[in-house]
Amino acid sequence: MIVVTGATGNFGSHVVDCLLKRIPPDQIGVSVRDPSRAQSLQARGVRVRSGDFSDPPSLGAAFEDASQVLVVSVDKLGAEGVAQSTAAIDAAYAAGARRVLYTSHQAASADSLFAPARDHAAVEAHLAAQGKPYVALRNGYYTSSLLFHVGNATETGELRTPASGPTAWTSREDLGEAAAALLAGANQDDGPTPPLTSPKAISLEEVAAILSQATGRSIRHVVVDDESYVAGLISGGLPAPFARVFLDTFRAARCGEFAVSDPALATLLGREPQSVRAGLQAALKVGPQPATAC
Repeated sequence: MIVVTGATGNFGSHVVDCLLKRIPPDQIGVSVRDPSRAQSLQARGVRVRSGDFSDPPSLGAAFEDASQVLVVSVDKLGAEGVAQSTAAIDAAYAAGARRVLYTSHQAASADSLFAPARDHAAVEAHLAAQGKPYVALRNGYYTSSLLFHVGNATETGELRTPASGPTAWTSREDLGEAAAALLAGANQDDGPTPPLTSPKAISLEEVAAILSQATGRSIRHVVVDDESYVAGLISGGLPAPFARVFLDTFRAARCGEFAVSDPALATLLGREPQSVRAGLQAALKVGPQPATAC
């Protein structure tokens, strides 16, 4: 049995949808904090069990009979998030899983300027130390995350950010489909994957040009200094620690941490991944709409 955690979230739910097109539902299980939110999956024949990373004993039953477990990383930073992900990994192996897959990040490194990437590196190190089969999915930066930076640029005509660098923005749906392919038997050596990214890293100047073409309105990229950017986020209601994390996104991009692209995702999908242009058009509901993955 393949068990997917976080299966009611945006990523995990798409993985399950794609798995259901590849293998029978009775071979799929999900571990979710609130089983009532997974009733539609249960109706499709998927095994639904309660499991909470912050309550490791609950994971034993959730992972029972699993041959593989996909541990979807938590949305918490620092020691707490690392502890929850590693607890889930330990529980998966303890339940008898022969292989664990973990949703990491293309920039995972202990030296990254991007705090989440350092957390992913710590979880990857824990996985490697177990001496058992594992795959760390080096997922590209989600195109959906770009929307936060776009903000109200389509209204103001200005995409205002700190100095940045090219980023291989990647469709979350494509990454979910790739995870399903690996779980269902696609070839992959143990350890971290190559970067799973869209074919090309693009600059924010190019993002502004895409927005201009998609909306028919002139939008330009305006560089603001780092501290002004942070102050603006805080004045808009974002807690200071999170504002700093967003700034670190740009600091890391300046150093090329998100600029690496690779054909590995296209190989897993058997097609070209969704372009940033198509992803933005879909998110903003402008221009031609891309076909839904899976």
